[in-house]
Parts: sequence; C-alpha cells; structure tokens
Amino acid sequence: MTKIALIGAGRMGGALLAGWIKAGTLPANVTIIDPQPGAQAKAAIASGAIHAKALTAQSAKELGVVLLGIKPQMFETLGPKIAKALPENTCIISILAGITQSQLAHIFGERPIIRTMPNTPAAIGEGITAFIGNERVSESHAALARELLSAGGDVIEVTEEGLIDVVTAVSGSGPAYVFHMVEALEAAAIRAGMPEDLAGQLARKTVTGSGALLEASDESASALRVAVTSPGGTTQAALEVLMGEDGLPQLMRRTVAAAAKRSKELGKS
Repeated sequence: MTKIALIGAGRMGGALLAGWIKAGTLPANVTIIDPQPGAQAKAAIASGAIHAKALTAQSAKELGVVLLGIKPQMFETLGPKIAKALPENTCIISILAGITQSQLAHIFGERPIIRTMPNTPAAIGEGITAFIGNERVSESHAALARELLSAGGDVIEVTEEGLIDVVTAVSGSGPAYVFHMVEALEAAAIRAGMPEDLAGQLARKTVTGSGALLEASDESASALRVAVTSPGGTTQAALEVLMGEDGLPQLMRRTVAAAAKRSKELGKS
C-alpha cells in the first residue's frame, strides 16, 4: 500500500483532508507533516482520524506520494529540505500556486511531478481540481492523483502548464469572488432598507440556490440568465447596470487577469 504524506495542511491542504474525511475515502496510510496545521487538520488530528509526524529521513522512508501544500513563498526555503528527506522515487503532487514544474524539478530532481490547483469547496466535495504531470508521471501515478483529488470534487487534466495559472485565477481564487459578491449583495440590500439579518439570509441563499440550479440544469449560465430576465422588467434594469461599459464582464476580465498575473509572479519570486 502506497504511503502518503500531506506536507502543509493549511487552507488548501486542509480542504483536501476534509474532502477525504467527508467522502469516507481518507487513505489509511496518510500522515500530516506540518508544525502548524490549519483548523481542519487540527480537528482531524484531535479526532484520531489522522496522525501527524515531523519530516525526517525515517518518517519519509518508503513514502510513495507527497501532496505538497506549503505556502508558495516558503518553497525556496523548505523545498530543498523536503527533497533531501524523500526517497528518490516519491511522486510529488504540488498544490502550490504559481510554482512551475520547472521550479519543482529544480528542487525535486528526477521524481515524477504533478502540478495541481484545487479550490476550497473541495472541503465539502464540491470543488474542482486541474492537474498536469511531467514526463516521468506514469498512468498509475496519474490514476492515484485522480483518486486522491476526486474526493474533493471534479478533477480535470490539462495539456498545457500555462493553463494552470488561469485555473488558479478562475476556480482557485474564484470562491473568494463569489463570497465577495454575497457581501456586496447583502450590503446593497441593507442600504436599500432591509434589516441586516434578512439581507444576509437572502443574499446567501440567492447565490447558493442559483449555484445549485446551475449545477442541476443542462442549460448554460447564459440561458438561465435569459430565463430570469423579463423584457422591461426589474432584472433587465439591474442587468443593464451589471453589463454596462464598466460592468461585471469588464471587471471580471481584469479580476482574472490580475490573479493569473500574480500566480506567475509567485513562481518568479
């Protein structure tokens, strides 16, 4: 049985861990290596669902797979120490935003390397993860990566590494855009005279309900939008603002471009 380590159990590592536990697919042979694990990892450790260890040559012995979830800014410092402790054939599955396969290979050498980008809804099995492997990744490596990542939701393989930066900007950072939209909708409702508790309830359920409808429907988001929009009605009046010259489409293009740019910068820094 392949031994697995989650090195770095913060926001994204913790989301994957929570996804395994929720799906009932937590590998029996997985351990956490993180001196300061996040809240989800701490809860799993406290419950006895998973064990934590320090990274040593002994604890790393026979590790077949490492899910690397440290902060990208710490990669240059911690990467060489991690690589030194690992067996030469360990498969590296990186969830580090912006860190390229080339940079990973510079530290981890001839090992199989899979670069991925999950998102935080993986914690409840509703995430999506994109990945790409280097030339040393076998079909069995890719299948195991899919198995580990699929507990968090959908998994897609991309054929160009540059797309991972766009994935980071769209689905990796995307939940924050949605949460901010809920904040903005709630604030607008309060400004229009709605009580704060009711505004929060309406804004949250509107977004979660719309997402559930979109997931359940075979129609496109565009078709669903049109179905809600009566000519000359309230929704059309609102959409004329959202879709105006400086509206949501233009703002979202700048948003995604800024996130993708920062993802590339993290790799260079």
